[in-house]
Amino acid sequence: MFVFYEEDGQFKAGRIMADNDASLQIEAASGKRSKIKADRVFLRFNSPEPSAFMDAAHKVRDDADADFLWEAAGTEEFDYQQLAKEYFGKEPLAQEAAGILMRLHEAPMHFYKKGRGRYKPAPEENLTAAKASVERKAREAEQIENWKNELAGGKLPDWNTDVYRLLFKPDKNTLPWKALDAACTETGLSALHLLDKCGAVADTEALHKAQFLLEYFPKGTGFPEIAEPFDPPGLPEAPVAAFSIDDAATTEIDDAFSIQWLEGGSARVGIHIACPALGIPPGSQLDDIARNRLSTVYFPGDKITMLPDAVISHYTLIQGQHCPALSMYLEVATDFSIQNMETRLEAVRIADNLRHENLDQQFNEDTIGSGSDYSYRRELEWLWGFASTLEAARGATNQTNRQDYNFKIEGNRVAIVPRKRGSPIDKVVAELMILANSRWGTWLKDKGIPGIFRNQSMGKTRLATQPGIHQGLGVENYAWSSSPLRRYVDLLNQRQILSLVQDLAPPYGPRNDFLFAAVRDFELTYDAYAEFQRRMERYWCLRWLLQENVTEITANVIRDDLARLHGLPLVVKAPSLPSALDPDTQVRFKISGIDLLSLELHAEYAGLVETAS
Repeated sequence: MFVFYEEDGQFKAGRIMADNDASLQIEAASGKRSKIKADRVFLRFNSPEPSAFMDAAHKVRDDADADFLWEAAGTEEFDYQQLAKEYFGKEPLAQEAAGILMRLHEAPMHFYKKGRGRYKPAPEENLTAAKASVERKAREAEQIENWKNELAGGKLPDWNTDVYRLLFKPDKNTLPWKALDAACTETGLSALHLLDKCGAVADTEALHKAQFLLEYFPKGTGFPEIAEPFDPPGLPEAPVAAFSIDDAATTEIDDAFSIQWLEGGSARVGIHIACPALGIPPGSQLDDIARNRLSTVYFPGDKITMLPDAVISHYTLIQGQHCPALSMYLEVATDFSIQNMETRLEAVRIADNLRHENLDQQFNEDTIGSGSDYSYRRELEWLWGFASTLEAARGATNQTNRQDYNFKIEGNRVAIVPRKRGSPIDKVVAELMILANSRWGTWLKDKGIPGIFRNQSMGKTRLATQPGIHQGLGVENYAWSSSPLRRYVDLLNQRQILSLVQDLAPPYGPRNDFLFAAVRDFELTYDAYAEFQRRMERYWCLRWLLQENVTEITANVIRDDLARLHGLPLVVKAPSLPSALDPDTQVRFKISGIDLLSLELHAEYAGLVETAS
């Protein structure tokens, strides 16, 4: 005796070795024996042999048309043997009934399974929709295959899709992504390099920008329409004329300085910070914009501002205007000790916007005390002496040997200009900003007003809503407050400081959830913006090497296989470096390859730099 049964979703035929009512021992045609529950058995038969039985059943299954069976089945639930009898016009043979059962089982669009061997025809509208879906999937599969073949052959399909989004923010349910994924599997290339091979990446700079923008500015970098910014009327005019120091590309001029000479050689120093908090109330449209962006994004040749241009123009400390400012005034004795401090909200006349490009040539280590004359010479040299005293009091070490770089991009060409860090200009600006941020941070702490503090201990720097020491700067409290046009943290702190100046309740009270959330989001976003800036600087360094046709370059060993190239802010990983070289050893590299897609530089060790004996 033989049986036709179902096991693990498959129909089989086999010989009965033992029948125990609830279960059977079956030997399949392959010789494999298994235990089958009785309710898995559909038919018992004496002939033909199982293999011949299955061959005949498969032929019936293949010959039976699912559409014809659906039409013949009517609309009510039925048993497979009933339909087989109607199909053959007679009592079906076991193999004939088995073939019809397999056809029903393999046509889920046409027939819904209702129980053991029982089915119900699908409603006509459901079947029509299912067929359309199958046809659509077949067309899509064909389209995917065609696009895959084109990509693998180095041709970009005519698929009307955003290549950057396909690379960096793909919808994996779309046909272009499925075709690209299949082509990558077939060719062994990454999606980026395959699309580049197909000519889809014409602008590598735009490629790297797009990756960042899709992640952090998916709706674009534009701003919505905004109401005109406003200030409370009646700000008192400051009795000073201030000047700022920035590079030529700076439009968000946050800080400026003034000096009033007092009797006996002492001076009254003014640190004036732009005051957008006056016109950006908490919860306003502008506040939402700033909260969403959190910081201006800087990268070579361009920037994405935190605030709209109209707001920046309104609050930036621009030359020739009386600008709203939060001013810190310091009375400084002849020995540069601070005797008194006060903070005012006022309108400050900005007399000049001094620019690094010009000032660097006039105010530097070589010209200080030399007698050469230029605008604001007396003020700048006095401020340099004051800044040097502040630096020494903090216990900071002078790091004038460190190098910064300015990127100047015109069209497709880039100039990378070294600029020594720790110049007199840098020292004056940095020390006065540290002074303002630390003194205002201490003021917030002393008054019990919450703020966002930048703390550092054990080499770890973090933002916190509780004040703490900043070991690296050598100050007890440090609250970023000097760049409210560029950083949201500074804008929040400025609101809190304003509440002290105006004798009002602070916008943010103790243990404020808004401040906690702002700290978390700012740190993550600020780090991401900084990483993008480093990535674009690396890109332009590689572009410069190609532009200048540099094939050999010198470098200083950092450690192991890492070295810093001379004249560029670029670190290279070179496995060919000898492992025994000490840090700062000068070496030569031959440049063997530059990949602007992956931003990789391949450099081969070419020997030590020969030094004069």
